[in-house]
Amino acid sequence: MKGSCLCGAIAFEIDGPYPKLYQCHCSLCRKQGGSVSNTGLIVAADKFRWVTGEPLISTWIRETGFRSYFCSRCGAPVPNPLRDTGYIWVPSGLIDGDESLEIAAQLYIDSKAPWDELPSGGRHFETAPGLTELIALLHSRST
Repeated sequence: MKGSCLCGAIAFEIDGPYPKLYQCHCSLCRKQGGSVSNTGLIVAADKFRWVTGEPLISTWIRETGFRSYFCSRCGAPVPNPLRDTGYIWVPSGLIDGDESLEIAAQLYIDSKAPWDELPSGGRHFETAPGLTELIALLHSRST
């Protein structure tokens, strides 16, 4: 699977098998993505590699540890490490092509925007499960 930022200056590849997606409806994710939710993949670091543009990545880190990595040219959010877990967060909107990916979880549904309509698929969480539980869910063969 290949992906890139809006301007194409930053590109990456992910080796399969591909995990399922999650959508987060918390206020930070809504602000980061500029939409009602933020949809992403969590992939093992050894399945992820930069193809080009890594020096163009800028970073903003909130005092709580929330991270936002983005292209310094076009401003698009780009993949970033989930602290020291050995996993990489990948915004699903960066995926090039027509991969068939499934949404397995809806996170922070208690924080969703009032006009947001949640899809019925996937497990719904009022907040978020622990990272280990979430990764297991996204990498499972059934939802």
